[in-house]
Amino acid sequence: MASFNKVILMGNLTRDPELRVTPQGLAICKIGLAVNRTFKGSDGNNQEEVTFVDVDAFGKQAEVIGKFMNKGKPILIEGRLRMDNWTTKEGDKRSKMVVVVENFQFVGGRGDDAGEGYAPRQGGGSAHEDRRSGSAGSYDMKDGAEDVPF
Repeated sequence: MASFNKVILMGNLTRDPELRVTPQGLAICKIGLAVNRTFKGSDGNNQEEVTFVDVDAFGKQAEVIGKFMNKGKPILIEGRLRMDNWTTKEGDKRSKMVVVVENFQFVGGRGDDAGEGYAPRQGGGSAHEDRRSGSAGSYDMKDGAEDVPF
């Protein structure tokens, strides 16, 4: 049977990115994303629903997101779903669904409130320079961290 695993989300970061590097040198960035949906309720009034999503990025994408994004800033994520499973210290089995980034796009401009977070948080060049050089480009991450293209 054929299958298809694709997610496209646009929302705001719920916290600052958590960037770490494995002993093998692979960058991993974890972010939380809030995605809003507005709809008319049965009473005819507008209602809002918020969905919170955990997102993981790897490699160069993780570095760029960690450098240029912070809490409250908007981002467009294209990725795939992955189920994380683990056992707690008490022996309970836990799981959660995570989106793994395959592509992303910064949303908003430099001059508006949405764009203010794109200035580097820790030195370095501007976001514009990194975009021009392809740092925020698309990387194919279909099979996980083993396929990091560098």
